[in-house]
Amino acid sequence: MSALTAAYFNNEDEARKLLEQLRWDGDPVCPHCGGLKHYETKKAGVYRCGEPECRKDYSVTTASVMERSHIKLHKWLAAFYLMCSSKKGISAHQLHRTLGITYKSAWFMAMRIREAMRDGGLLPPLGGSGKIVEADETYHGSIPEARKVTRSGRPRRGKTGPGGKRAIIGLVERGGAVRTFHVSAAHSGTVQKIVSDNIARESRLHTDESRLYWNVGKKFVAHETVNHSAKEYARGDVTTNTIEGYFSIFKRGMKGVYQHCSEKHLHRYLAEFDFRYNNRIALGTDDGARAALAMKGIAGKRLTYRQAN
Repeated sequence: MSALTAAYFNNEDEARKLLEQLRWDGDPVCPHCGGLKHYETKKAGVYRCGEPECRKDYSVTTASVMERSHIKLHKWLAAFYLMCSSKKGISAHQLHRTLGITYKSAWFMAMRIREAMRDGGLLPPLGGSGKIVEADETYHGSIPEARKVTRSGRPRRGKTGPGGKRAIIGLVERGGAVRTFHVSAAHSGTVQKIVSDNIARESRLHTDESRLYWNVGKKFVAHETVNHSAKEYARGDVTTNTIEGYFSIFKRGMKGVYQHCSEKHLHRYLAEFDFRYNNRIALGTDDGARAALAMKGIAGKRLTYRQAN
């Protein structure tokens, strides 16, 4: 894929052909039954399943994040490209101005594109023999409930972190992929389960001095730490600078571009930043290829809410 001057960003038929190529390799597959036999209908881009037990009509947007959308396909493709090529994201307001659509439609598109970016199913563990995986936690965005107090006047406890913010656990393979998790609270049980389930035992685990990782660190070939409280940030190749750099990109984007995100949507924004990081230029993926990968993720995903929060 190339810049926004390409035909598929400006022509509906070209956009449909590209999307069919990305989703089906150009040969339609019925999303209802998986059948390969099909017939063309009088409406361009609409096919009828040729399997006797199915016979349903479908298009390239059926059973996808774009299903039942009235937004033109070439605008969808442009939105995918813009979100995938902007390192720190692009706001719904900017999408609505650039694409000439309403803000509500732009928000609708952006949330569904984030869903397409989300990894689905079981993921292989990070790291492996001779590899380093860094783990750390961060906090972002105020939780309204954290500002409430009990009848005794004491702060209400619950889904809070430092300063009543939302907790995020991050794991990154040095030179490889990142994986983030929005959790209700970053306590030892939650952190240890995430680390244990997502990192190969043969890896070297690098963390700061937090006690959250003491027990789970024993499961790996090595657990090496840096002492941030003593202003130690690197000792040889032992550091958490990679995951902290990722958190920096995420927070700059959330504060400078998106500005506000309700807690129920935070995991989708994390999926967006994870996707761009895991398909970055340093790993051989340019803007066009990144957008194509995101478009391949549209199948089998639906979001039914309509009103922005």
